[in-house]
Amino acid sequence: MAKQTYIITGASKGIGFEWSRQLSDAGHIVIGLARTEPENWPGVGFLPFDLTRLDAIEDIIAQALRLIPKETETIVLVNNAGTIEPIGLAHTNDAAQVSQSIALNLTAPMLLCAAFIRQLEKSTADKKIVNISSGAGRKVYEGWSAYCAGKAGLDHFSSCLDAENKNVKVVSVAPGIIDTGMQEKIRQSDATDFPMLEKFLDYKESGLLSSPEETARLLMEMTQRADFKRLPTILDIRNLPQEEGGV
Repeated sequence: MAKQTYIITGASKGIGFEWSRQLSDAGHIVIGLARTEPENWPGVGFLPFDLTRLDAIEDIIAQALRLIPKETETIVLVNNAGTIEPIGLAHTNDAAQVSQSIALNLTAPMLLCAAFIRQLEKSTADKKIVNISSGAGRKVYEGWSAYCAGKAGLDHFSSCLDAENKNVKVVSVAPGIIDTGMQEKIRQSDATDFPMLEKFLDYKESGLLSSPEETARLLMEMTQRADFKRLPTILDIRNLPQEEGGV
């Protein structure tokens, strides 16, 4: 398999870390971005960075791209970082938390995608963007208005971006309900703030949450499909179309 390089945000934990580990084990180059570098980072490079520093995103992409080996044939940007907070009814949420949620879940990925495309405009490598979305961007969850809005925006932005760029394939994929730190925060919330709390507690108790390991494996397989460029822009990892043959 040709060598590939992945730039993954939110790479310090959850599916970001697990995906990085599996890619590294498969011999690919992984450059991680997150506020704190994890112990035993499996990738080639790690850049500690707070994605809410929007004015520094152009430079952090430049730093990441400088770490990519010249022989790389495929470069993939994965916008995985995100936050569920604030959890609460829209009229009760703190303005600063709402602003930070939109910055991390939507504005930062938009700017990262733009910088990635702009700085690689002359590159002959195959270029892909995978935006990690959520079912919350496609249906209503009371108490998650900021998160739902950010992910809905990410879906529609991805569709626009894919239409605009013929040399960069963009997908926005919902990864399912995964047993990560985000789910822990959800289970620790108050039913007044999140009326669906009992349902999410039941997901955990009934063993209905996917593991980060399995989800990362499915995402890796999706990104490396021979027909990746023909996939719909808006996807759910649990309901992918059957793979077509050829490229």
